[in-house]
Amino acid sequence: MASAYIFIKVQAGKIRDAVQEISKIEGVKSVHACWGQPGDLIAFVEAPDHKALADLVLAKIHGIDGVTETNTRIVVEV
Repeated sequence: MASAYIFIKVQAGKIRDAVQEISKIEGVKSVHACWGQPGDLIAFVEAPDHKALADLVLAKIHGIDGVTETNTRIVVEV
């Protein structure tokens, strides 16, 4: 299982729509609007493996209208 926090930058005026669309993606466990760096939204996601995680971010989240950039932080066991 691969888990990650995704910081997402969104065009002005499209945050609410982006939250709604991102929350529909399989594997997205939560998504919240936030202020500050490094993004407008923060999502926690889970995928079966790192390849599926990459697809979730690069194809699905980046495919949402208004999403301009992501910053992915993969969760590691310590």
